[in-house]
Amino acid sequence: MNLNITLDKTTKMSCDECGNEVFQEGVMLRKASRFITGTAQDAMIPIPVFTCSKCGHVNEEFIPSQLKNKSEE
Repeated sequence: MNLNITLDKTTKMSCDECGNEVFQEGVMLRKASRFITGTAQDAMIPIPVFTCSKCGHVNEEFIPSQLKNKSEE
């Protein structure tokens, strides 16, 4: 898929906590019970997110919608 988007048509992203504009890839881990997965062990599920490279904050818009308001759990 070739998207014809130029950078002048995009919006700058910054950290909601510190204003930094550089992000790095991070992973949130969720655990699924073996009773839910039907396996012998609990499963660790990696959720890719972007974290601020300066303070480590994850902007709310970077959290998958299924996990919003559950990220504190």
